[in-house]
Amino acid sequence: MMFKQNPRLPVEVVIEIPRGSFLKRGSTGQLDFISLLPCPFNYGSIPAYIGLEGDLLDAVVLGPRLALGTTLTVYAWGAIGVYDRGMYDDKLICSLTPVSPWQQRGLVLFFSCYAQAKRLLNAFRGRWGRHGCGGWGDAAAAIAKATPRAAVEWYGPSVPF
Repeated sequence: MMFKQNPRLPVEVVIEIPRGSFLKRGSTGQLDFISLLPCPFNYGSIPAYIGLEGDLLDAVVLGPRLALGTTLTVYAWGAIGVYDRGMYDDKLICSLTPVSPWQQRGLVLFFSCYAQAKRLLNAFRGRWGRHGCGGWGDAAAAIAKATPRAAVEWYGPSVPF
């Protein structure tokens, strides 16, 4: 089964976590935590938008490892919705080429497992709320839910991660 993809929706992404890194950094560069497992893809944010949880809109960039701080334009082919402490957050799935059905299923599985790992980490931190993966969604709809950064002053996430 293939999930719906957007045709070539360009976005600019800044890499915060290079593929293979154990260090989880946020959009401000602050170290959030050290992971037991390496990140399986490049992870970053789209500085032009603020997501629903008050931080920059998240982006996964598939492909080879990119250096921390790399800024590049790629295509958003879809989005995966994740609940963390009851807050909904879209993760745009980006690459230069379309995302295969195998990659789509793998990403949904990864974020389903990730949400449960965050549930355990947040329980340890005393932070409660719903955790889960909402599945594959439309990239354009995810961007439409976000707030253009030019519309507000943003100084970092409003909640601790």
